[in-house]
Amino acid sequence: MSRLRRFSSFQPHELAYSRPGLDPAKNQVHAPLVYHEKYSFANWPENHTFPMNKFARIAHALTKSLVQDHTHFFRPLDFQDMIATGWLSGPIDAIFVERFLEGQLTVEECRRIGFREQTSRPELIERTVLEVAGTVLACQLACQWGLAANVAGGTHHASMTRGAGYTILNDLAVAAHVLPKQRVLIVDCDVHQGDGTAQFGDENGPLHGKLITLSLHCQSNYPQLKAHSTIDVGLPDGLKDDDYMQALEDAVEKAIRLYDPDFCIYNAGVDIYENDVLGRLKVSEPGIRRRDRYVLDKFVTTGIPIAATVGGGYDKDVDALARRHAIVHEEAAFVWRKHKMWERGAR
Repeated sequence: MSRLRRFSSFQPHELAYSRPGLDPAKNQVHAPLVYHEKYSFANWPENHTFPMNKFARIAHALTKSLVQDHTHFFRPLDFQDMIATGWLSGPIDAIFVERFLEGQLTVEECRRIGFREQTSRPELIERTVLEVAGTVLACQLACQWGLAANVAGGTHHASMTRGAGYTILNDLAVAAHVLPKQRVLIVDCDVHQGDGTAQFGDENGPLHGKLITLSLHCQSNYPQLKAHSTIDVGLPDGLKDDDYMQALEDAVEKAIRLYDPDFCIYNAGVDIYENDVLGRLKVSEPGIRRRDRYVLDKFVTTGIPIAATVGGGYDKDVDALARRHAIVHEEAAFVWRKHKMWERGAR
């Protein structure tokens, strides 16, 4: 039987978790955080560019700064339960989803994704689905509390019919599809253009009219052939903190003014960092913190719920990379405390 023909009783407005985290109404420390221990898994090729263990390292870093223990994380739906919702094949081609779940993608498809022979591993298939489940849950939590974050996500190169650039199923598009909102804005600050996400929202995409895409990226970087986002801001190589922030603020103000979004999903890639292996910009770590605080506070202050995903980041020192990714969660905690968001109550 096809895995996609079984459906659960979950509805889009219900929190889809396998375990609740710390009650946001009693949490005066940090915004709701979503994490699953299977976001990372063992026996990943040691020299692979994609740091599969970074998600576990991010969670570990957060237990040192924000979270007392893993029970404070909201845990998304487990693999089979997420499959049973049918949400994956909403905006994504059902045949592609089914072939991926069954480990039947072609050699060329796996090469384009970048995981090659690893693509059919059960652990990778499972964590790919869990990552999408985590972003859906973070968005549901943000709908209720105004702000939440996933300790993974941002798979923005994946389109309706294929994966690419270390991404297979587009969590941003699935979450936007599931959300009971009319206009969902993606603010994508990964150093690479969110070309896959843009295709979901264009005039031929399944989310046309609902999905608004803003991509702030390095113009010369991957992908070579760019898609057409609702708003594209291609930045020159070597751009530093102040000029980066000016471009970001201008783009965000424009998106809010022109499209009046009901919800925002923020892809907080740290590959804009000056020493990132795959980045070409020159933004410092304080610059990343400044960026994250601006985006999160801007939408909360404007009254638009926002959920964050971690996006891309590449460094041989995975612990240093994890601490960089932890910045968005620390800044979400700052904004949570600044506005005393636990007092708002579930919406």
